[in-house]
Amino acid sequence: MAEISLQVIATPAALELIKRLQEKYGPVMFHQSGGCCDGSSPMCYPQGEFIVGDNDVLLGEIGGAPFYISKPQFEYWKHTQLIIDVVPGRGGMFSLENGEGVRFLVRSRLFTDEEYAALLAAGKV
Repeated sequence: MAEISLQVIATPAALELIKRLQEKYGPVMFHQSGGCCDGSSPMCYPQGEFIVGDNDVLLGEIGGAPFYISKPQFEYWKHTQLIIDVVPGRGGMFSLENGEGVRFLVRSRLFTDEEYAALLAAGKV
């Protein structure tokens, strides 16, 4: 059986920003909703400030921070690995990186057939 690939990973730049935010705000978490405007970017919150519910899926952790995605968005992206990166710009209005001069960005790549089969067999998709 193929090794199970992580469903969400982060670039070194994203990990560095997460570390800075954790030093400034304490434990953080992410949520990816998939709406327009701010909702299309991963949002970073202090842990416990954003209430996750039955309509959210824990995709994994990046930099020690849990990363959730809404179920409808997960259905669209379950065939892909999300790669959280950082680019110059302004973060989402309610996201902790707002004012840092950079923002989180989702990149992605399709899982191979073997990777997806392993995720399916493990009950991850």
